Amino acid sequence: MITKALRDRVGLRPGVVEVVVDGAGLRVEAPATESLVERGDRLVIPASGTAIGDDLVRELRDDDQR
Repeated sequence: MITKALRDRVGLRPGVVEVVVDGAGLRVEAPATESLVERGDRLVIPASGTAIGDDLVRELRDDDQR
């Protein structure tokens, strides 16, 4: 379960997600949908508007270890 505080903090909204093993951790991603945008020779999922930088990731990791 992902707590409400964490969901609110990273802008996670209700809906289907994909959980991917990433080294010793897990990564939560939006699934590929009809809303993919083609840019050059790549398909891109449009940004959600929530910026997640290194500082936020460290803070979330540290909060989770307490």
